Amino acid sequence: GDLSYGELESRANQLAQYLVRHGIAPGTPVGLFTERSAEMVIGILGILKAGGAYVPLAPEYPTERIAFALQDTGTPLVITQSHLADRLPQTSADIVVVNGQQLAAEFEWPAAPPETAVSLDHLAYIIYTSGSTGEPKGVMVTHRNLLASTLAREAYYKEPVERFLLLSSFAFDSSVAGIFWTLSSGGALFLPPPDGEKDVHMLAQIITREQITHTLALPTLYRLLLAYAPKHSLESLKVVIVAGEACPTDLGDLHYRVLPRSTLFNEYGPTEATVWCSVYELPRSSDGTAVPIGRPIANCKLFILDQMRQPVPIGVSGELYVAGASVTPGYWNKPELTAQFFSPLVLDGHEVSGSAYRTGDLARWRADGQIEFLGRVDNQVKVRGYRIELGEIESRLMQH
Repeated sequence: GDLSYGELESRANQLAQYLVRHGIAPGTPVGLFTERSAEMVIGILGILKAGGAYVPLAPEYPTERIAFALQDTGTPLVITQSHLADRLPQTSADIVVVNGQQLAAEFEWPAAPPETAVSLDHLAYIIYTSGSTGEPKGVMVTHRNLLASTLAREAYYKEPVERFLLLSSFAFDSSVAGIFWTLSSGGALFLPPPDGEKDVHMLAQIITREQITHTLALPTLYRLLLAYAPKHSLESLKVVIVAGEACPTDLGDLHYRVLPRSTLFNEYGPTEATVWCSVYELPRSSDGTAVPIGRPIANCKLFILDQMRQPVPIGVSGELYVAGASVTPGYWNKPELTAQFFSPLVLDGHEVSGSAYRTGDLARWRADGQIEFLGRVDNQVKVRGYRIELGEIESRLMQH
């Protein structure tokens, strides 16, 4: 069903009032076990309004992984939908069912936002990614990080978001881009049904019917959409962003052949730097070279350094470091791992950044100031956009 901004606001406020009365203080992790639905958006906003940090738990994830996140965050409370409640692993957390457009009777709290002492440095969400030691690691993201990331979008993209189609799972941080960019611009956010992103014909129908103007997808999914969508069905699109894995060289040509009036962008950024830190607008005609990941976004600095943590010359491969307002505080409950990947950056004796994140990605500067992604320094691989640490699989195999 549809939700107006007024309904979304009052329901999220009622949920927030409920959460505050149930002891959710600023920075408390709150599990969110929902499908991509109105309840998911009400849940995210309700948790943030209460000052909590939402922990997305995707129903399609393995039970052990969900159980690990619940135990690791020690969340006192999980919000879910009634048809999913019995799929939650055993947990000591309270389970709160939010259903459909009507919130249950227990949510008949005032529809005004609660008074909370939440600050920019309180956590907004914790998203789990693959960890090389065999257990996932929770990336902590603050309100300051989320704000910087969203404002950078509004600064960079000229086309205001009118109608955004959300294709990623909310357990993926690229969902954050679509949700907060759209809502903060007053646009309409469209959520395809669960698993809907696997059916390109259904996606093409939604794009045509709802006259979608913006979307963000994995390059592999977008290529399928361009190849199999009926002719003219994608013509409402104005801005298409690909992210989550390397952009193939020929994707730009394919895009502009099908959609000559829309623009294709390639974004890059790890979860640890809040969704994105560089972007490249693909030109109408490509020269056949690799598609760069572009230049740094607003409030963000990128450095390409050698093993001595010194800058490399143009054209030379090095490791990419990210600094700036969207670099997150680190990993939940993992101070040693945080210290390993997040540290002050000192170049020529000057501290250039209080905290820089070491991405583990190899890159080089091109002569035109664009950055080209070259691969990994370690054994991490990407499968359909998911970060997979081969060490995590290896440590699991070694247990047998």
